[in-house]
Amino acid sequence: MADVNCNPDLASNKLSLDEIRDSLIRQEDTIVFCLIERAKFPLNPKLYHRNHGFTGSLVEFIVRETEAIQAKAGRYENPEENAFFPEHLPRPLVHPRKYPKVLHPSGASINMNKPIWDFYFNKFLPLLVADGDDGNYAATAASDLACLQALSRRIHCGKYVAEVKFRDAPHEYEPPIRSQERDSLMKLLTFEAVEEMVKKRVEKKARVFGQEVTLNNTVDGGKYKIDPLLAARLYDEWVMPLTKEVEVEYLLRRLE
Repeated sequence: MADVNCNPDLASNKLSLDEIRDSLIRQEDTIVFCLIERAKFPLNPKLYHRNHGFTGSLVEFIVRETEAIQAKAGRYENPEENAFFPEHLPRPLVHPRKYPKVLHPSGASINMNKPIWDFYFNKFLPLLVADGDDGNYAATAASDLACLQALSRRIHCGKYVAEVKFRDAPHEYEPPIRSQERDSLMKLLTFEAVEEMVKKRVEKKARVFGQEVTLNNTVDGGKYKIDPLLAARLYDEWVMPLTKEVEVEYLLRRLE
């Protein structure tokens, strides 16, 4: 599945909130499709048990090894990408692309992947998939990783959102940044009407993308590959709150 840049205009070092917003909307498609793919498999709990003869669980092993391979190809040279096991990344073997320094250096290193990992496996995944074990551990782990990377990319786009908002209105953000007022920054970043619109759009996409389509142009309107309300809940309880956490953490460091 193709990567979606948080900011399509990074190459010119120009940030546009409209472009970032358009990218976030496209990333909703990626996330919903990843969830549909993961929902094809049952929970497969053995994948998450620490009893396979190596450090951590099988899913940790697969994610760690996959990230190492992708790092050799230069994936994590891209400031939009954040590894779940950054301490295990080898140096790239290819000449990395030179990315412009758009983000403030002290905020660019923010990594929210630990809470993303925690909510995905411990809270969200049991709601998404059926109980059971079909033994397809490698394919299941690959689907988990696709979900994790899509969610991580979406949530860490908060760095770019925070940067463009700061550039557009530094006079609003500088006082709470200087006084390190986390609650004031969160209030500035919260737009409940926009969040409601996002939840409704994600729910609708889950309904449309998750329909059972037949060749006679009929659809089963009551049956979906994933629960549309759960997709909206994912954004409501985890994606949007963590994105705002990234934005706040970034802004708190913006004047360093």
